[in-house]
Amino acid sequence: MKKILKIVFSILIIIVLVLFLYFFVGKSKPAEKVEWGVTFSERYAKDLGLDWQKLFSDILDDLMVKKIRLIAYWDEVEPQEKKYNFDDLDWQVEEVEKRGGEIIFAVGWRMPRWPECYEPDWVKSLSKKEKQTKILDFIAETINHYKDKKSIKIWQIENEPFLRTFGKCPWVDAKFLDKEIALARHLDPSRPIMMTESGEFNTWIGGAKRADIVGTSLYRKVHGKLGYIKYPIPPVFYQRKSNLIKTLFDLKEIIAIEVQAEPWGDKQIQQMTNSEQDITMSFEQFIDVLEYTRKTGFEKAYLWGVEWWYWRKERGDDRFWEGAKALF
Repeated sequence: MKKILKIVFSILIIIVLVLFLYFFVGKSKPAEKVEWGVTFSERYAKDLGLDWQKLFSDILDDLMVKKIRLIAYWDEVEPQEKKYNFDDLDWQVEEVEKRGGEIIFAVGWRMPRWPECYEPDWVKSLSKKEKQTKILDFIAETINHYKDKKSIKIWQIENEPFLRTFGKCPWVDAKFLDKEIALARHLDPSRPIMMTESGEFNTWIGGAKRADIVGTSLYRKVHGKLGYIKYPIPPVFYQRKSNLIKTLFDLKEIIAIEVQAEPWGDKQIQQMTNSEQDITMSFEQFIDVLEYTRKTGFEKAYLWGVEWWYWRKERGDDRFWEGAKALF
């Protein structure tokens, strides 16, 4: 028995060593050209006290962004059952279309920005099954409303649905996720489906076997239970992980959909001083993140934090905004 355990233990050590060498040792091949984009959240812009329409116009006309991810928050689009309000999203889509831009459109129950899961008050007392039926209705109404818009290139269904450690979300249901994706494909067979995954904590397999495109997050320095942590992950990790997943699954592409370009502290940004914000996102770190992203080899990368750049600019520090402008 001891001999068998030694053999098993030796095999496990070899497997761990091989995985470590594959994912963490060696140099990556930097992308020759990165197509940069941003994620825009009207909700977050309002939380920061910004004129969200002025900000959105400046994203398109001052930064000259051509690739943008927009978000349909369920509680905002359907505040009352079957009474839909697409006015603000309509305006955003139209403004992008006027300028020949491209949209990744995110829809579902779990969406970007804390607390991750958004639901209107009228569903809070419903059972899980009843709630899921209403989510499907919301997705169907949203896709049918926008599927004729040429600027929308990709549907994103849910956001990091397999990340169980983050967000105020009571359940993860893979079978229901399959229903959501099947519904989106039925309503609009022509557009690819994207699913997003955590770059640091997920294998990407859940998304890769369901979607046409995987979008990964990419974070460098954050505040967690152990305080401030800088992830000891080299660029080659993302590149080799991408190559492996694309080899194993029939994917169109993998996108860096959420590249950290704003602070992640122990409290809300509005409550932090500039010095506290700089711990996880100084201007030097901002530039470093851009270079790091190039080194991962991702050819498409969507920066996370355009609302914060604008917020800093309005408070006299335009370095992040002007630094981003050079990319676009």
